[in-house]
Amino acid sequence: MGIRGLMSFVEDHSNEFFTDLKVRDTKIVIDGYALFHRLCFNSNLELRYGGDYDSFADVVQKFFESLFACNICPYVVLDGGCDISDKKLKTLKDRAREKIQMAHSLSVGGGGYVCPLLIREVFIQVLIKLQVCFVQCFSEADRDIMTLANHWNCPVLSSDSDFCIFDLKTGFCPLNSFQWRNVSTIKGTGDCYIPAKCFSIDALCRHFSNMNKALLPLFAVLCGNDHINLPIMDTFLSKVRLPLGATSSKGRRHHRVLGLLNWLSHFANPTEALDNVLKYLPKKDRENVKEILCCSMEEYQQSQVKLQDFFQYGTYACPAALNLDLPEWVLVALAKGQLSPFISDALVLRRTILHTQVENMQQPNAHRISLPIRQIIYGLLLNASPHLENVSWNALPSQPPAFSEVERINKNIKTSIVNAVELPKDYSDLSKLTELSLAKRQILLLETLKVKQTILEPIPSSLKLLVSVSCYWLQHTEAKAKLHHLQALLLGMLMGPLHVIINSPDKEDLREDGARMLYEEFQRVKEQTRPGTRLDLDTAHIFCQWQCCLQMGMYLNQLLSAPLPEPDLTRLYSGSLVHGLCRQLLTSTSVESLLSVCPEAKQLYEHLFNATRSYASAELFLPKGKSNSKKKRQKKQGTSWSKNRVGTTSDTKCWYEGSNRFGLLTVENLEEHIELSELE
Repeated sequence: MGIRGLMSFVEDHSNEFFTDLKVRDTKIVIDGYALFHRLCFNSNLELRYGGDYDSFADVVQKFFESLFACNICPYVVLDGGCDISDKKLKTLKDRAREKIQMAHSLSVGGGGYVCPLLIREVFIQVLIKLQVCFVQCFSEADRDIMTLANHWNCPVLSSDSDFCIFDLKTGFCPLNSFQWRNVSTIKGTGDCYIPAKCFSIDALCRHFSNMNKALLPLFAVLCGNDHINLPIMDTFLSKVRLPLGATSSKGRRHHRVLGLLNWLSHFANPTEALDNVLKYLPKKDRENVKEILCCSMEEYQQSQVKLQDFFQYGTYACPAALNLDLPEWVLVALAKGQLSPFISDALVLRRTILHTQVENMQQPNAHRISLPIRQIIYGLLLNASPHLENVSWNALPSQPPAFSEVERINKNIKTSIVNAVELPKDYSDLSKLTELSLAKRQILLLETLKVKQTILEPIPSSLKLLVSVSCYWLQHTEAKAKLHHLQALLLGMLMGPLHVIINSPDKEDLREDGARMLYEEFQRVKEQTRPGTRLDLDTAHIFCQWQCCLQMGMYLNQLLSAPLPEPDLTRLYSGSLVHGLCRQLLTSTSVESLLSVCPEAKQLYEHLFNATRSYASAELFLPKGKSNSKKKRQKKQGTSWSKNRVGTTSDTKCWYEGSNRFGLLTVENLEEHIELSELE
């Protein structure tokens, strides 16, 4: 992120540009994106198995507990969707390609850093549990973070080198020198603090002949940041002689950074410097380049968004969002993190980016399985605002409404065009979606997931969405799930309920001993899976597909204002545990022997298994070696999703008769046609 080479340059000059800080008794504005990536990648977490979300949640909790111990009041600011100008699209595509390479490296036993698919959702759930104040911006958050920190005169915590350019009153603390694991005490008092380093923009400017700090935004865009990548700048850099100054051999690594800062230090202000830049360019390009550079420099100025109003009064006013005239409930839900940036990208740009996991690169990308859910999501977003009609989209007037998806094809990326499902009139106005009855919203969700309401009745409300998503996953022959995959997945879902029993305040509860024994056994399986175990690529791919189904199932549920309760992801899926259970179930262990110590867990497992098994193909339950003979017959019996409509498997009857798949959704007295179980 940020400006190429700048962060390593200032860290090489740590003694000159940083001061030691004892952080306590203060507000602090935290770059949420940078924080959850830092905690994910620098906490010795297992990244190959699709996410140990319980371990990640524990790390996040410990981080904020360290802050609370030092009387530090955190305000977390998260990035939202992409800017409507799409100025970072090239950067985003480059990063998508890098992630594919790293995911492939991890999949074959190498190194790499790829965030598990649901890490952002887990992070937000922990913030809510800990009552940490947070906001999700409409697009990129950097300017809003800077503006809020200056309003409150408090430091910023991030790892983005852009914060070396912003004129921050109280400074910028890089995450890699923020020693939250090393809480210290001031001698003679009980006061705690976190040792940190604080970057000083004034010290940087003093180092370069007391350079005017107003020149730093021009330095950022000339050096190359995420927003600008002008090939013509190479013309300027090739012609101008950049003075390196008296520098050690380290200067070679930072040739461009050093040279530009030394060169800019000779000018009094940005206007004078910009005029000199343009002299090196062909006359025909100067006006256009000047406009682009000035526009990019604006990104380092004060934001019009007042996040303090959100944290104090719950109001979020972003001019860029308001100009689009989006429904009020959508803007509120985005700001509160109740809708994902995936939704705002689809809504504003009609383009989404599907993130690669550690999967089998020789198979089609795991997101293919959840395409029908995304088509329903896109259908709900079609008629959001007349102001979006001017945006350049892919579909021609004579074609179905289309969205584009940036997805993995082999080890590269490709943009695919996807048609939205055109939904009945009741669902065609996004502004009125929240006014629909719970029954109508739940019907659309469950019909998209191809699940009957009746099978959810024995399932605890907190697991209903998970079971529904798992039923959807099982109905897709693309998943190629085996019995031990389903069993391991359902056993992993017991971790949350077990954790609740163990931590129940009622210590006389007789269930606690059995629950604790089972929980500890699961922890042993998880630990044994980690060190140097070879990744089973087919199993990894199957569970990646399940996570894709869960992600899109959650996004659809959120868009429909949660007709099913949102599951607690923090103790729902632990990749190391589920992969370890797969291995054990294939060898000596049986589900019955594992669950024998805890009758309550056994009963819950049976409810989960009975609900999901009715949606699995008969092949899942065949003895080993007999499945191949049934494959062709199975394929003929099942039906698949067409481009614009959701199919149903042959063993799952429709909830209505007739050819209109959304017929039931348009029945006037819908509540008479369905009995909804209690959700709360």
